[in-house]
Amino acid sequence: MSTETPASAEPSRQPALPALDPVIHAQPRLRVTVTLATLADGDQITFPRLQELAGMTAGNLATHLRKLEDAGYVRVTKAYRSRTPVTWLSLTTAGRLALEEYAAALRTLLASARPGSGSAASKEWSEGTSPSAFIPPNIRQEHIDG
Repeated sequence: MSTETPASAEPSRQPALPALDPVIHAQPRLRVTVTLATLADGDQITFPRLQELAGMTAGNLATHLRKLEDAGYVRVTKAYRSRTPVTWLSLTTAGRLALEEYAAALRTLLASARPGSGSAASKEWSEGTSPSAFIPPNIRQEHIDG
């Protein structure tokens, strides 16, 4: 008896699917990262405004911001405005790049799950969707500094 497996019985080799960044992938951190990505480079938002837009409690937001800051994705700046402490938040260059890579990996995963994933339509989906397509409409349409 042969212990070799016939070639026809071997599983077909699928291309490796991209990994999703675990720091960004958690839903609250994704929401925070996408919200901050709506800001222009160099712009900042206050903690209370981000809390309002993200719909998170202060403690929950602070916890997720700490993880994003530890990863180098978010910059936290403490300052004073008329003797009142203010926490300013912005997405770092590394954070923007990580979000773009996350969105590209997600598009690749979604395209691979579509029937006929080698089609031109799938290629258009994977190459033509910007990260802003993942921004909830209420955040995309609002004035961030509101």
